[in-house]
Amino acid sequence: MAAEMTQRPDTGQGRDAYDRLIAEIRQGQLRPGDRLTETELAERLGISRTPVREAIRLLESDGLVDHQPRAGARIRRLDLAEVTELYEMRAVLEGTAARFAARAAYDSELAELDAINAEMAAAARDPERLYHANRQFHGVLLNAARNRFLWRSVEAVQKTLLILGRSTMEEADRAQAAVDEHDMILRALHAHDGDAAEAAMRRHIEAAHRARLKQLRDQATEGGDQR
Repeated sequence: MAAEMTQRPDTGQGRDAYDRLIAEIRQGQLRPGDRLTETELAERLGISRTPVREAIRLLESDGLVDHQPRAGARIRRLDLAEVTELYEMRAVLEGTAARFAARAAYDSELAELDAINAEMAAAARDPERLYHANRQFHGVLLNAARNRFLWRSVEAVQKTLLILGRSTMEEADRAQAAVDEHDMILRALHAHDGDAAEAAMRRHIEAAHRARLKQLRDQATEGGDQR
């Protein structure tokens, strides 16, 4: 019992540290190739090294961190081929999710998706709000597919994509394009047309892929790393 009492705080702090580091990766504050040093992170986060070590281990299990000889833990780098492969997997998995959702979604879920997309349209100048609404849209649709194994596969791909940093919703005109693409998906879902829903979702993911590649090219031109 005493051992459990001493482990629980570290486990909770480890999860909190993990969530904070995930947020920094998504926001581009931690970039591919950045070194994760237990001492520096513990000091910056105001916690001991033990939960930091746990957080790094969780990031490594997600595939977001790797260990390099004589360099220690670093945020993983993705080359352009890997980025393409990830978006190809998104198109397959989320296209399938849209097909399943056209068959299985409740009316209440379709209404929620409509509301979320309307919120995205109203938040065109707020990248953070857009990011969370977009994640919510895809999450609700995925839940509506009623396939837990599909959900886990999509989650794994989405976690790896966090390495790329800030959302493409920050790019000019991408937010409105995403809202329009969601509208096409929603029309197919309301019509319970699985073929059309899958095709619309695939087009949506392919457009997101093109926006991401443009973002990476722009970052490279500006002298940033290819993330």
